[in-house]
Amino acid sequence: MELHQDLPPLMALRAFEAVARHLSFIKAADELSVTQSAISHQVQKLEQFLNQRLFIRRTRAIDLTPAGEAYYRQIQPALASIALATRELRGNEHQESTLRIGLLASFATLWLAPRLASFNARHPHIHVELLPSVQLADVSGGEVDLAIRYGKGGWPKVQARRFMVETLTPVCSPAFKAKGTDQGPLLMAKSHQPFEWIDWSAHNAIDLSHCPSVMLHDYNIVVEAAVAGQGIAMGRHHLIERRLKDGSLVEAFSTPPFISDIGYWLVTPERPPSHAAQCFSEWLNEIANIAHKSHGD
Repeated sequence: MELHQDLPPLMALRAFEAVARHLSFIKAADELSVTQSAISHQVQKLEQFLNQRLFIRRTRAIDLTPAGEAYYRQIQPALASIALATRELRGNEHQESTLRIGLLASFATLWLAPRLASFNARHPHIHVELLPSVQLADVSGGEVDLAIRYGKGGWPKVQARRFMVETLTPVCSPAFKAKGTDQGPLLMAKSHQPFEWIDWSAHNAIDLSHCPSVMLHDYNIVVEAAVAGQGIAMGRHHLIERRLKDGSLVEAFSTPPFISDIGYWLVTPERPPSHAAQCFSEWLNEIANIAHKSHGD
C-alpha cells in the first residue's frame, strides 16, 4: 500500500496539533497566523478524513475526545521529529530565533540578567526574551518556550529539573537588628507555595506565629524593604549575595543557613526541546554549577 494513501492533509494535521496542544482554536490560529475559521475548517477536514470526532466542542472550551487524545499522543512526536530534522538540515544554529522565558522578576533582575552576556556571546543568533510575572507562565500551552520557577517542583503537564538549590537565612538591615528582631515583622513575597518561613521555622523549632507579616508583590520589593529597615526577609543567598557583601543586609538570627529541597527549576514542555531551548538548558547548567561552587552548596 502506498504511504500517501494513509497520510492526512498536512495542513489539517498542523492545525489539529496546534489546537490539541493549546486546547484553543483562537491560540492555534494566532500561532499559525490564520483565521479561526480556517483552523476550524482544517480540523473538520481531518475529522472527515479519519471518520472520527477529535474534539468535544463546549460553549467556552474544548476537549480532546479519547480518539483525539490517542491520535495526538501518536502524531506529536512524529511532527517534532520532522521539525528537528528540518532544523538540523537548515543549519539551525545559524537561524535567527527567539527564546521566550517565563520567570519571577526577582530572579531575572538579581541573578539571570547579569549573567546573560555569556549566553549571548555563545549563541548570538538566539534572542532571549524574559517575561517576568508572579503568575506561572503556561509552558505546556506554548505561552513561553520554557520557564524558571522557584519552589519544590511538582507542577503538572510539564517537565521540571532543579538546576540550583537555595540557601535560606533570615536577614534584615543592621539598624533593624540593633533595635531587636524578636517581634518581626516578617516580609514575604506572594507565592503559589508559601514554604520558606514554614520550612525554616520547622527546621529550627522556632515559633513565628506571634510575628506579624507583611505581604509584598515581588521578592525584589522584599529585599528593598529589608534594606530600608522595614522588617525581616527570608534571604535567598543566590539573590542577595551583593547585599550581604556590602553589609546592607545581615543575618537576623544566630541560626545556621538552611538548605532544603527548595530551589530553582527549569520547566519545559513534555515534548522535544527546540534547538534554542536545548542551548539555553546546557548553558544554564554550566552557570548554575559555577554558582554552586562559589556558594559552597
